[in-house]
Amino acid sequence: MADNESRLPPGCVDEAQLARTQEETQLEFAFLAAYPRLSGCGPIPGFSQQALRPWTSGRCLLSSQPHRSPEELALEREVSCHLPPGKVLHLQLTENRYTIISVRRGRECYRVRVHRMFAGAEARLVRALARYVVHNDQRSSTLLSEFIEKHQDQIRRKPSAARRPVLRTRGRVYDLRAVLDRLNARYFDGKLDLRITWGTARRRQPQRSIKVGTYLVEDRLIRVHPVLDQAHVPRYFLDWIVFHEMLHGKHAIRRVGGRRCFHPPAFAREEKQFPDYGRARLWEKANLDRLLSWEP
Repeated sequence: MADNESRLPPGCVDEAQLARTQEETQLEFAFLAAYPRLSGCGPIPGFSQQALRPWTSGRCLLSSQPHRSPEELALEREVSCHLPPGKVLHLQLTENRYTIISVRRGRECYRVRVHRMFAGAEARLVRALARYVVHNDQRSSTLLSEFIEKHQDQIRRKPSAARRPVLRTRGRVYDLRAVLDRLNARYFDGKLDLRITWGTARRRQPQRSIKVGTYLVEDRLIRVHPVLDQAHVPRYFLDWIVFHEMLHGKHAIRRVGGRRCFHPPAFAREEKQFPDYGRARLWEKANLDRLLSWEP
């Protein structure tokens, strides 16, 4: 043995020699051969494997499916640009006629179903959609509602069978057809094409309010509660109820502040011009308990 070689007792290890051996082993490990896609990534750090992971955006999308349309993918990318980092978005365009926007908010993922009318929407609307998805923002909701209202023609309506409700106009005391024709000729020049019927009388639990008149927009039908078909109910009160519902047939429903307004200012002004408006309101307050206690 040469003089410069040191003798170590059995069981002892030269730490310097061990470090060199480990370094040589690491350098000789066929890592790049096993992973050829990393051959251009430069030196491999030994302290972390994070650099080996493929780069991804903070707002990553779920993997796209082959059947997804370009419009759907484009809207998903645009909305994703306004999401918090790390949040995943899966957006689907639909033809739903009733639910235009639906959002399922998870801890890491937003699942959004939105009507196809939003495909190709302008940037301002895309930002509003993103704020609504993330924060359920009220101002964004109003903007989206206005957009939906303007594009109602894009919602496909299934042709429904024409409903033929049974009309019962002649009651025990009042004939609603005669009431409707008289009011139509006097206040609307006979221009309103409406139908009218008595409602169905049902036994019910005691309640604190009663709806004595309703207007069905799609059927253009006025339905009057049979509680008004009694001798103690004055004709002017029944006339006021029918007149009120006829105004619904004249004035379209408006949207104010993102909400539907059934009684716009023009509606209220015209109703107050009814000659017996004040007297009918007073009779209603004085006889509400009697109307509520009525039984068929």
